[in-house]
Amino acid sequence: MRIERKLEELGFVLPAEAHAPPGFQFSFEWVRVRGNRVYVTGHSPQRADGSMAGPFGAVPSHISLDEATDAARDTALAVLASVQRAIGDLDRISAWLTVSGMVNADHGFTQTTTVVNGFSDVILQVFGPEVGAHARSAIGTAALPMNNAVVVSAEIEIDG
Repeated sequence: MRIERKLEELGFVLPAEAHAPPGFQFSFEWVRVRGNRVYVTGHSPQRADGSMAGPFGAVPSHISLDEATDAARDTALAVLASVQRAIGDLDRISAWLTVSGMVNADHGFTQTTTVVNGFSDVILQVFGPEVGAHARSAIGTAALPMNNAVVVSAEIEIDG
């Protein structure tokens, strides 16, 4: 429960399980565990109750760089919540392997790395550099599901 204590010390609260907005269905697993690998579906920010939090729209025409970076930070909390439900104890995480961040970006927006740093910074704060360091992509796209500003997926290694 070391990681849960660290989250509490940092003032982070993990959201409830994600639920689809009206008229939409999730036809996938949020987290898939195979052996010592944990594959995490693309997540976006969630409110405490598991509903989608936004912000919604393209960066920077509708969403500022700071708002998008905050959204990536909140996405890290959504990912941690899903992983915790799947594996029971976040202390089982032995390595963050890869993180793939996608930003709903206006044509020519080149600061996707800055946006996805919001996610990476949380992981490094919570897990430290030995476990939290990861390879990463930060890609701008013309659109994201449900008009989210940020979507992040990951691959994690666990012990046992």
